[in-house]
Amino acid sequence: MNVKKTEVVIIGSGLAGLMTADYLCDQKNVMLITKSELNNSNSMLAQGGIAAAVTKEDHWQEHFEDTIVAGGFHNRKEMTELLVKQGSSLINRLIEIGVAFDKDKNNELSLGMEGAHTKRRILHAGGDATGKVIVEALMSRVIPKIDVCEREMAFDLQVEDGVCQGVFTKDIKGTISYVEADHVIIATGGVGQLYSATSNCREATGDGIAMAYRAGAEIADMEFIQFHPTLLMNGNSSCGLISEAVRGEGAKLVNEEGCFLMKGKHPMEDLAPRDIVAREIFNSKLKQEKIFLNIENVNNFKQRFPSIYQMCEKNPEILKSELLPVEPGAHFIMGGIKVDREGQSSIENLYAVGECAYTGVHGANRLASNSLLEGVVFSERLSKTVLQKKKRTKKKRLTPSIVLKNTSSKNLPTVEQVQEVMDKFAGIIRNKKGLQQAICWFRQYNDLLNDKNHAYLSIQEKVISNMLVVGLLITQASLLRDESRGGHYRSDFSAKNDQRWSGYRSVFVNGELIRERFVENEALKQDSLSELKKEHSC
Repeated sequence: MNVKKTEVVIIGSGLAGLMTADYLCDQKNVMLITKSELNNSNSMLAQGGIAAAVTKEDHWQEHFEDTIVAGGFHNRKEMTELLVKQGSSLINRLIEIGVAFDKDKNNELSLGMEGAHTKRRILHAGGDATGKVIVEALMSRVIPKIDVCEREMAFDLQVEDGVCQGVFTKDIKGTISYVEADHVIIATGGVGQLYSATSNCREATGDGIAMAYRAGAEIADMEFIQFHPTLLMNGNSSCGLISEAVRGEGAKLVNEEGCFLMKGKHPMEDLAPRDIVAREIFNSKLKQEKIFLNIENVNNFKQRFPSIYQMCEKNPEILKSELLPVEPGAHFIMGGIKVDREGQSSIENLYAVGECAYTGVHGANRLASNSLLEGVVFSERLSKTVLQKKKRTKKKRLTPSIVLKNTSSKNLPTVEQVQEVMDKFAGIIRNKKGLQQAICWFRQYNDLLNDKNHAYLSIQEKVISNMLVVGLLITQASLLRDESRGGHYRSDFSAKNDQRWSGYRSVFVNGELIRERFVENEALKQDSLSELKKEHSC
């Protein structure tokens, strides 16, 4: 087994991981590990943009209100304030490092409108390639200054006496390595590949969350999965995401008769929160009704949304008709590795940032274009903590050893089988019976789920094993939350239950699922909006 040493190891190559590396690499030795190529991440696919109150007509308070309303009043108040207050200054930081945000004809920042926002505050770059532009700017700065390990999968953490000491990896040749580090940062992104229809990249299989769970880290709010309303469909297959920004520029959801789908369903109609729009489309699908995105009123569609246009060109007929066939797909997980405001998990020296982290800023349903913002804001906070943290006096330790079993996991399910179970029982609409069936299915693989030594598995087997862990966490948390809120909808408990669940979250602590009350400064009540508005008006 190879042994490597570094000060900071970052697992994941999306915006959050790269931004963290950018803050640290001038003062720390940084190693970045990614199981695929550097440019394969959800961040690279992010079309919509990044939200921030950057004009005189807008204010962080209004962005805050939109965020908590979309989040079903399940957000952590203190963390959400941090998110929106720092937005403007960190946009300037991105501009400083070379991100060229789109400008209007007056050379001012061009601001878009997206679902559940009450103001135009979405900044874009490259039209509909915001994530790609930001990631490429970061890579050009960071990669020359750090050690990069591509096509190498981090599969387990080394924890001694409650302190994370390093991470085990396996490359495509089967070589196992151990990376000893003062700070281990998980930035592995989301879980979209647990579902058959998703906007996520192929690498989004929940590896970081599964790895942290096996190590004993607390995991929170796993029931909250956001399904984006508009994946472009080609027959029964999804071709990619159609950004909410398209609806922000005038596109409308219609049925086969041309009737507006969202009329009378929500005051914001097509720009209602994502969970509401996604359920309406899903219910239409259950009735064998096809839904389309009518783009006839979108000015300069090709110029404004070049990536989406290119995607649509593969089926020229839909461009001619200006009716894009759409269905919902898994997009974002609001839960993850529970962290504090500095990104520290419940295990010392283990951090999480980006989509794999539960910061609580998204509540039960993420507001459009807040994901890139989260990565930027909390990577800065995490990095400051790492730089300020005093080194622990290290006791001499033996090189960790791994038992290599001569075991072949032929009994593992396929990726498609996992997706089938999640689609059927833990998708957009759930119920007790279905969730119990899913849990029983996952429990077939208890031996593997409880095995903390994954060295003997191939990389693909490790991926499936992680999907099983995350799938079980999602279904168990979904069964516990006997209400509907945001991205979690139970047909047998179709309304919110504030009496039981307001101010409570689901948390896995040492592997046991509990219902945990928010601490006082994190709690958020619906009537607090009026109080906050009074403060802002003073």
